[in-house]
Amino acid sequence: MQLNGSEIIIECLKEQGVDTVFGYPGGAILNVYDALYKHSDEITHILTSHEQGASHAADGYARATGKVGVCFATSGPGATNLVTGIATAYMDSIPVVAITCNVTVPLLGKDSFQEIDITGVTMPITKHNYIVKDVTKLADTIRKAFKIAASGRPGPVLIDITKDVTANVTEYERLEKEEIKPVTETITDADIDRAVEMINASKKPFIFAGGGVISSGASEELRELAHKMNSPVTDSLMGKGGFSGEDDLYTGMLGMHGTKASNFGVTECDLLIVAGARFSDRVTGNTSKFAKNAKILQIDVDPAEFNKNVVIDASVTGDVREVLKRINERVEAVDRTEWVNHIKELKAKYPLTYNEDKLTGPYIIEKVYEVTNGDAIISTEVGQHQMWAAQYYKYKEPRTLLTSGGLGTMGYGLGAAIGAKMGRKDKVVVNIAGDGCFRMNMNEIATATRHNIPIIEIVVNNHVLGMVRQWQTLFYGERYSQTVLNDAVDFVKVAEAMGAKAYRVTKKEELEPVLKEAISLNIPVLIDCYIGEDDKVFPMVAPGAPISEAFEEKDLEEQNR
Repeated sequence: MQLNGSEIIIECLKEQGVDTVFGYPGGAILNVYDALYKHSDEITHILTSHEQGASHAADGYARATGKVGVCFATSGPGATNLVTGIATAYMDSIPVVAITCNVTVPLLGKDSFQEIDITGVTMPITKHNYIVKDVTKLADTIRKAFKIAASGRPGPVLIDITKDVTANVTEYERLEKEEIKPVTETITDADIDRAVEMINASKKPFIFAGGGVISSGASEELRELAHKMNSPVTDSLMGKGGFSGEDDLYTGMLGMHGTKASNFGVTECDLLIVAGARFSDRVTGNTSKFAKNAKILQIDVDPAEFNKNVVIDASVTGDVREVLKRINERVEAVDRTEWVNHIKELKAKYPLTYNEDKLTGPYIIEKVYEVTNGDAIISTEVGQHQMWAAQYYKYKEPRTLLTSGGLGTMGYGLGAAIGAKMGRKDKVVVNIAGDGCFRMNMNEIATATRHNIPIIEIVVNNHVLGMVRQWQTLFYGERYSQTVLNDAVDFVKVAEAMGAKAYRVTKKEELEPVLKEAISLNIPVLIDCYIGEDDKVFPMVAPGAPISEAFEEKDLEEQNR
């Protein structure tokens, strides 16, 4: 059938099973929005308050559902406003397709109104990108983009389409969506043999789970391996929920704000099995001293991660789920009770602690966990509240923590919560924010109220840039340069002005009834929680130090005596 480019875009989205798009219209993309108008009963469009919110919403949708998230933006500033969200998805390997439109082909390269070379801008932060200047190539390009975004190591793909292509007509034939198959052809018998040999020979193994466990759907295989081996398990920020936080073998997060049990245990282990993690600097600390007593076995779909940050002893390239399946078939059940008991002793000796006499970030997170029975989807911004959310909420399932791990994007979580709720309407969705982060993209509260998307925004409000202040306290002689936010902005009034229900909580006993009411209302709600400006995240590893030197507040007090 003969269709114009805009109609082809919509038909290709339908081919791919897209049911929700996040975006913001403008001149260059008007034809696409006109075509979308005719299909509003098939594809829901969420008009965000800013294009950055659209990109984060598409990302949150993808993380929560496992499907490809989609966002739209017009040319020029509309397209560049997507950049931070695209980079966030790229750093965390999240499948997103961003569709932008540009000026017509004759106007390209002439500094035309709202023209930008968005493919040039985003080349370093996309898995692939395209500019489409020929309508006959449009449908195949869109299909390729979705396949690239979702296959292998997932990531964002951008398609820039000139405005004349959106109007030009060509023949369109509907095709069935191509099945995305896991990467298995790179898995060799020799690599599996070596992995099994290392595991069976190990007396003190430790499993380290990353985001690849979640993207490959390997949670059950990971649980089977851990229990077959009787091995403790730690995770990265991106790996949260890949292994249940309620499992007895779970030891908490690894790295800069990881538990002492995880950091000390990995330092002592004789084999570290790394599943779908990339050895971020926030995980390893001083790489020359990381897991220095261990052989390291790394499993990843992307061989570029091998020996990039940490020198390893063996690797298996391929889909994590498929690799673990093959390893599980051959791993022997070995009695490692002594090792597991030692790690349990570390957990008992070094539990996570906080001041229970007042309202604090950890208390807020624990109360959210309790009230939601650990079944909510949690999104976060970036900073102290993010670390508390990682430490104190026990993620039982994958795709229940949505957070910017690699890029550390302040302003990410609110848009991501909106995307998550659109993709998982059955779930309670809570965004944990700091007051500094909330200021970044607070306008997306208006998006939630405009579309009646019932998310809960909790602002952990210490009236400072908490994590930066923590570093200034510990490493910069308490010189609080530009980190105090104690001004006249009233978040409750701001949220109410945008149409949300809002509460202020200043005492511990006020929180639980407010949380329960917020959930029962099933509308957009903001809860502004006041905590102390000098509350800190512990344990902590100083930058450049080995993770074996993790310290707590009482360690600092003893050191200063």
